[in-house]
Amino acid sequence: MATASQWLEGARPRTLPNAIAPVVAAAGAAAAAGDVTWWKAPVALLVSVALIVGVNFSNDYSDGIRGTDDDRVGPIRLVGSRLATPSAVRGAAVACFALAAVAGLVLALTTAWWLVLVGVVCIAGAWYYTGGSKPYGYSGLGEIAVFVFFGLVAVLGTQFVLTDRVDLVGLACAVAMGCFSSAVLVANNIRDIPTDTEAGKLTLAVRLGDARSRGLHAALLGVPFLISLLLLLHSPWAVLGVVAFPLAWRANAPVRTRQQGLALIPALRDSGLAMLVWAVATTVGLLLG
Repeated sequence: MATASQWLEGARPRTLPNAIAPVVAAAGAAAAAGDVTWWKAPVALLVSVALIVGVNFSNDYSDGIRGTDDDRVGPIRLVGSRLATPSAVRGAAVACFALAAVAGLVLALTTAWWLVLVGVVCIAGAWYYTGGSKPYGYSGLGEIAVFVFFGLVAVLGTQFVLTDRVDLVGLACAVAMGCFSSAVLVANNIRDIPTDTEAGKLTLAVRLGDARSRGLHAALLGVPFLISLLLLLHSPWAVLGVVAFPLAWRANAPVRTRQQGLALIPALRDSGLAMLVWAVATTVGLLLG
């Protein structure tokens, strides 16, 4: 039986910035757009957090039963390490998705009914990333999905439920969040190239190869700071987002110095932290503007 601390580690709390930052950035974009229904913001945050924890448990379950995690490098996986039964981990994933669905339904009923369809697509995307007979995460589409769901959908969806509209500022923030989230996944997949190749998991990093994947990580971390400069057209205070650059530079350090295995874990952590700092700083700038 897995302990409480092992379940917590299996939920991968270090990925939470990927869930929190898009909602924070969306709140800034919403405030810049006009009147905001602020009570919906924590509900949107609950949806985002529940989804990412559900994704983590779902990946743990699906990769575990396929044997992908048998020789894992990095944080523990409950199924792969035989710390919890597959059915227990699958149940945890389903519970998280159910919580996200209930919170999302509250937002849909008070905003627009078609958001229910968006929620269904998000949950399906979360499950079939590594689940089902043909998981798209095994075909190199993971980064695209992360960009869409934790970038475009998370930010623009939150801005819409807060203000009943989206705009170019929201789109700019959505692209930035999508790039940061994708950078986290790229760093993770660079670390796992040897084991994923052996397991037949054709992630984008496996398809691109080590060198080009490392270049992609740098490019993804650079785009949000170009967006900070573009947001100057809306408000000079939006330049506050560049305070996250030192964290992004540190995040890329293990990648550009050709580190391998466990030495790449700081790249995941710092990419997520850079994402959160960029979102908070940009939101402050948008509020000041």
